Amino acid sequence: MKRNNLAMINYSFPLYRPPAEADNIILQATFGCSHNRCTYCSMYKSKRFTIRPIEELKEEIGILSYRYPDANKVFLADGDALSLFIEHLAKLLRLLKEAFSRLSRVSLYTTAQNFLEKSVDELKFLRAGGLSLGYFGIETGNDELLEKIDKGVNSSKMIEALTKAHEAGIKISSTVILGLGGLEHTHEHIRDTIKLINAAPMTYLSTLQLGLEEGSVERFRRSFNAFTPLNDHQILQEQRHLLSELNPPQKIIFRSNHASNALHLSGTLPKNTSRMIDEINEALRIGEGAMVPKRFRGF
Repeated sequence: MKRNNLAMINYSFPLYRPPAEADNIILQATFGCSHNRCTYCSMYKSKRFTIRPIEELKEEIGILSYRYPDANKVFLADGDALSLFIEHLAKLLRLLKEAFSRLSRVSLYTTAQNFLEKSVDELKFLRAGGLSLGYFGIETGNDELLEKIDKGVNSSKMIEALTKAHEAGIKISSTVILGLGGLEHTHEHIRDTIKLINAAPMTYLSTLQLGLEEGSVERFRRSFNAFTPLNDHQILQEQRHLLSELNPPQKIIFRSNHASNALHLSGTLPKNTSRMIDEINEALRIGEGAMVPKRFRGF
């Protein structure tokens, strides 16, 4: 969207969205994140979680549908719009369906807590209303690390949440953070993340590399007795370990094309696992010259 087209929309910055939503309509159903305690994340620390009134959103939907009548995908920001009450979210989905005649996908960020607080029938109701994709941060499958980063749930609860989403027909795009445990916890981080992914259904999986913005480093490290960041070589070893032992219950479209990654990979698991491992091995053999220069990386 061009900046002059945004002038009439009440966007609250900073505004975040997944890379796949770059060309799609963004509607802030909430401001901030209802959990907002994850120590590695600084995305919404400057915001107080706020549910936006339906009438305010209805007006913005009208503006957006007028300017982009052929839009077919909508992303509901900010942090976890699935935290909204069923009635509120269902009404919002109806407004979107009425406004965009070609609407084929409504997506949002979500947490395990969002899924756990709703029944499968309620999630099916939202799916029937148009909610089709949730972006879900696994980060790690290790319970000790999940507690250290203040994720708010353990691995079994995440598996339960992902299973509920699958039963409701909502596709899930999950993320794992490489390097999250540092050198001290690299083995258990990847070992338990493999266990979680192999037990939980999802459609998409992405990896990104740990990157702490200024102001988050001290908060993140506070719960660690020691934390030694991984270098790119060690990160790729984690990536290789992860891919080599994944045996998911259904095929997964895999990407490591986030701007933080030293090496971009893409394929379908398990079909392309061997090829992607070969690419990692080649990058490890060549070294820095095979990786994305650090000046081009970021969040």
